[in-house]
Amino acid sequence: MNSDNKNGMRALILVGGYGTRLRPLTLSRPKPLVEFANKPILLHQIEALVEAGVTEVILAVSYRAEQMEEELSLEARKLGISLVFSHETEPLGTAGPIKLAKDHLQKSPEPFFVLNSDIICEFPFKELAQFHRNHGREGTIVVTKVEEPSKYGVVVYNEDNRIQSFVEKPQEFISNKINAGLYILNPSVINRIELRPTSIEKEVFPGMAKDEQLYAFELQGFWMDVGQPKDFLTGMCMYLKALRQKNPDRLYKGPGVVGNVLVDPTAQIGADCQIGPNVTIGPGAVLEDGVCVKRCTILRDATIRSHSWLENCIVGWRCSVGRWVRMEGITVLGEDVIVKDELYINGGQVLPHKNIAASVPEPQIIM
Repeated sequence: MNSDNKNGMRALILVGGYGTRLRPLTLSRPKPLVEFANKPILLHQIEALVEAGVTEVILAVSYRAEQMEEELSLEARKLGISLVFSHETEPLGTAGPIKLAKDHLQKSPEPFFVLNSDIICEFPFKELAQFHRNHGREGTIVVTKVEEPSKYGVVVYNEDNRIQSFVEKPQEFISNKINAGLYILNPSVINRIELRPTSIEKEVFPGMAKDEQLYAFELQGFWMDVGQPKDFLTGMCMYLKALRQKNPDRLYKGPGVVGNVLVDPTAQIGADCQIGPNVTIGPGAVLEDGVCVKRCTILRDATIRSHSWLENCIVGWRCSVGRWVRMEGITVLGEDVIVKDELYINGGQVLPHKNIAASVPEPQIIM
């Protein structure tokens, strides 16, 4: 597909921010490049956009953009789209970046997608665009159902799906639908935004709702903001479950597997292991004999030595976990961490390039 295609749609992905919630992994890689289910989070989004006919993706970046430009430009070429980096010199919130990228977004009268880069779901961009064109108003917000609406801002809309109001952290039940961080907007929305740090949720959408210009599109299937380790692992479980329903042949079927597991073909798994439920093992990873992993993400080139037991962990790139180690309690190892034999780690967040020689019985950050 030619990237100069004027008929193609555009998308803006909000990538600003330092990824502090996903440290220590983000000390080595920008958060959108951290692999989720063996693929950078951002690539899940970009591939889904391309499938819906998007030909130009604008990344609103503020921080460590060089590494992203390098890695993603290659992917963009493979996908046949143009990738534009829109650099903010100061953080502009969730609306400012749209104004900053106005020259790209106003190139055509077509509506454009806006995404928060931490979101994972079964991205329904085609259906969203269709729904948006059908109601003919300025904007559409994707909404998702949550168990505890009191933790979020909820979206209130009528039976025609026209949004009436937003209520922050409601004390009594009003609605269980929240903003899912995915939008489609007409270029006219840009006139509602000023070039300064602005929140689209608090400063732009309420005005659009008042003008009866904003609609809600209900998301089917799972949804997760995977910006922190606990939610990253929960999102992985949801993603693997959806994979079981949609593409079961992509899941691992080797010996010792329990439940839904994704294993890169270049990973090596020893004898008598228990892998799963809910495990992702990246390229070049090595699990020696008798290893048990449940509800974990093991990133590229990590090694887990024999008879170790891991649950609720994210093991960073090129880590080495010794023999007879037990790790649990949302433990996250940054890049290239060495854990010595026979240690117990409970909820440790270990910075890159550390050597762990003593157990960590209580959750803490190891610097």
